[in-house]
Amino acid sequence: MDSVKRQLNKGNKKMKFRRAGISRGNLIILTVITLMALCLVIFQSDDAYAATAREIDVSVNVTLEKFHKDVKGAKAYLKTAKGVLVFPNVYKAGFGIGGEYGEGALRIGGKTVDYYSTVAGSFGFQLGAQKKTLILVFMQKGALNSFRESNGWKAGVDGSVALVTVGIGGSIDTTNIKDPIVAFAFDQKGLMYNLTIEGTKFSKIKK
Repeated sequence: MDSVKRQLNKGNKKMKFRRAGISRGNLIILTVITLMALCLVIFQSDDAYAATAREIDVSVNVTLEKFHKDVKGAKAYLKTAKGVLVFPNVYKAGFGIGGEYGEGALRIGGKTVDYYSTVAGSFGFQLGAQKKTLILVFMQKGALNSFRESNGWKAGVDGSVALVTVGIGGSIDTTNIKDPIVAFAFDQKGLMYNLTIEGTKFSKIKK
């Protein structure tokens, strides 16, 4: 009789463990699905992080002022550009699978001519949310025209973008920059080096 009770107790413990294990597994799966769904809602919604035209322009002004201050030669370099696309805030969030979204303005001759969104997906270990600033500089008229005429321009597919690596307080070496489109990306710590924008999509939006 005692041996039977012991066997029953072991069986009950195993059943409890299995139930707990299944519950934890379902909870993990549910959490991942919820986070993925949240990311899709955030980064595919037209209203996500949406700002008015005036708010974007103000943020672009602040971003360019900081860029001119932190990087030597930046102001003179941007004056030679055919166009400058500025995204003051590009948000990144995810859990394993993540995404990025931001809104900015394209300026030609110092004036805003269009507004754009930037969207990108990412894979690998990632948890939480991050924010960065992205500036695309068009050095050739042909590259700018091709960008503006496209219906959703993707970096690395519709054209290449060279990421400029220069530290805060450093200067831009214009003699070594020959690419038609170059990009500057930075966060609170300064310009970012280990970064790629290949696959990032830029689309014109109405404001």
